[in-house]
Amino acid sequence: LDHLCKHEIDGLIVIGGDGTMSVAAHFVAQGVPCVGVPKTIDNDLMGTDVTFGFATAVHVASEALDRIHSTAASHHRAMVVEVMGRNAGWIALHSGIASGADVILLPEIPFDLQRICDFIRSRRESGRRFSILCVSEGARPAGGKQIIARIDPLSPEPVRLGGVGQYVAEQIEQITGIETRTTVLGHIQRGGTPVAQDRILATQFGHAAIQTLAAGGSDLMVVYRQGQLSTIPITQVANQQRTVPLDLPMLKAARDVGTCFGD
Repeated sequence: LDHLCKHEIDGLIVIGGDGTMSVAAHFVAQGVPCVGVPKTIDNDLMGTDVTFGFATAVHVASEALDRIHSTAASHHRAMVVEVMGRNAGWIALHSGIASGADVILLPEIPFDLQRICDFIRSRRESGRRFSILCVSEGARPAGGKQIIARIDPLSPEPVRLGGVGQYVAEQIEQITGIETRTTVLGHIQRGGTPVAQDRILATQFGHAAIQTLAAGGSDLMVVYRQGQLSTIPITQVANQQRTVPLDLPMLKAARDVGTCFGD
């Protein structure tokens, strides 16, 4: 607040995910005009159908899964690709479907390892001697907990998920005897050249945020819903995460074409 006063800053456009919007809510409470722009690859912000950065991350993950396909098919292996997303499975769901992954594991659907292994065996028995698994970093076994890579109490995001891909791969190989390898995409998903969809969305969000702030708006986040730009209160978004709903039509479509979700 001292810095804002010193530099005569009249308002803030805050760009980020749920952590950023949660911090912005504190500024709003102190009387600082704030307008939010939803930017996170995880696509987990409440109130908006999409965030910018998500489409690029899905593109990167889908391309990686496509590349894994060649090795999986030629070496007759099960290949596990761990993608980001924290507690929301949007990246895994979209990239898994786009690349034709055989198994997609999401945080929203606890998985049964035996079901996954039975599914992989049935594929092999029917002549499909490889399987590709797209695993969200927040996925967890039924009755179990998420796998934590590390905890940093001093970080704004103290709990860092990671390691579920390796765990799933080890269990599959142990139970089935099928050679299984793991690839963790990690921060590769967070960089590179943005796809056109994200560039256009970012421009639309930025323009709308500037107009909103210039018109005297505050405690508002620009959102994209049902093809239209609008705004909702930042305080409605703070400290929440938008996860994949279990009745999402995309989930049913994936199941109907034979995708296994481990349940």
